[in-house]
Amino acid sequence: MNALDLTKQPPRSPRELLAGLSLLMAARTVDKLRATLPGGNLGEYQITGFSSRLIEALGFPEGALREAISRADSDGDVADWILRHSDPAKYAEINAALERPTVGERLGDAAFLARYPSARRLAPDASRLDLLVADDNEAFP
Repeated sequence: MNALDLTKQPPRSPRELLAGLSLLMAARTVDKLRATLPGGNLGEYQITGFSSRLIEALGFPEGALREAISRADSDGDVADWILRHSDPAKYAEINAALERPTVGERLGDAAFLARYPSARRLAPDASRLDLLVADDNEAFP
């Protein structure tokens, strides 16, 4: 797959599915890893956080996924690789763990609010996945 420049466009939504793979954050994580390929630009985005938690929960190294992405021709190829290297029976549990953190849990954290000012405009019980969408919409109106 080609590298991405995330200074020109955001990664996909945390809820967008990767080639039908029922796994939150997968398409977004693929986009962020594509931005780390030669010629890409990660910009203000990072792999640490939800993407690194997803990769860890799936049980393979970040570098292995990055290599699979660099060799893939399509999202379908990457989704197939993920299916072969993880346990789909764990996907619902992984999704629940990714959905669970709320904005309200971090409203007292000044560094968090500096990075995500849109957090102040969301309900405290909103998922932090919703915050990622709001942040992308603010950065790329």
